[in-house]
Amino acid sequence: MDELVRKNIRDLKAYSCARNEFSGKQASVFIDANENPYNYPYNRYPDPLQQELKALIAPLKDVKPSQIFLGNGSDEAIDLLFRIFCEPKQDNVVAICPTYGMYEVCADINDVEYRPVLLDEAYQMNADKLLSACDAHTKVIFLCSPNNPSGNNLDRKEIEKVLESFKGVVVVDEAYSDFSTQKPFRLELDKYPRLVVLNTFSKAWGCAAIRLGMAFANEDVIYYFNKVKYPYNVNLLTQQKAIEVLTNDQQKMHQRINMILDERQTVMEAFSQLPICQKVYPSDANFFLAKVDDANLTYNYLVDKGIIVRNRNSVALCNGCLRITVGTKEENTQLLSALRQFH
Repeated sequence: MDELVRKNIRDLKAYSCARNEFSGKQASVFIDANENPYNYPYNRYPDPLQQELKALIAPLKDVKPSQIFLGNGSDEAIDLLFRIFCEPKQDNVVAICPTYGMYEVCADINDVEYRPVLLDEAYQMNADKLLSACDAHTKVIFLCSPNNPSGNNLDRKEIEKVLESFKGVVVVDEAYSDFSTQKPFRLELDKYPRLVVLNTFSKAWGCAAIRLGMAFANEDVIYYFNKVKYPYNVNLLTQQKAIEVLTNDQQKMHQRINMILDERQTVMEAFSQLPICQKVYPSDANFFLAKVDDANLTYNYLVDKGIIVRNRNSVALCNGCLRITVGTKEENTQLLSALRQFH
């Protein structure tokens, strides 16, 4: 792992948080961090390593607390991967195409070459094709499964082939895995030491507003995440809300997932019967991709009706496609009713 990491990051002397310096000791008087002594608990800096929260996540995700990084959304973990492993203007990353747009945005921000590799017409990847795009300066491969915007799981055997063949870091973004029946790759961390799996509180947990992303990886990778991240990257309010949700809402979360899956099936079947619909693609996520006669016209019509979907018409392999998130029964009925009146 050290050989993959940028030299300046290997040599970096990380910022030392006041809260880290007495770790393992008990204290009742805190006059070390220049905090205001009033307005407890919001006057205090939060736990920089979110230990209480990680202790709740670990058994739920079947990983060790030491294999967890928590960030300000998954986007923080994505950005850190570039900052840890990729030398600007020198290294590159490879990713499937189409996929989640932040991989490329972070590459551009960090001045790292981004090499997209087209999926096939069924939105499946070919491991050999992906690996052939790599060279000695390829540090990271990004895979998203279930993929966004296509909604489908990538072929597990092809992912495994990449994991077994590529000598750099392989990222499998499983933001939508709670809506899928495929075995999560986070359960394979011990088998693949260079694997990083992303997850989030935004989707299945319904907590997009608190901006809490997760990365699961070998302890050596987590070490570098914690070394490079900003000291107090997850605020107290986010930590408190996540702890509350994990403690009280697990049953509710599973009920909501089942409701979304039931609605997904219903809406996809109804959408496929619309006169404007050419094709509805299979989905393993909480959304689906649909090809329509005129995506731009349909999108603008729905906007005028106060209904917002995602127009993916300009995305590679998604010509004529809209991405539809599964809403409540009432929202889905509104969508379908509006489209039945569309001519």
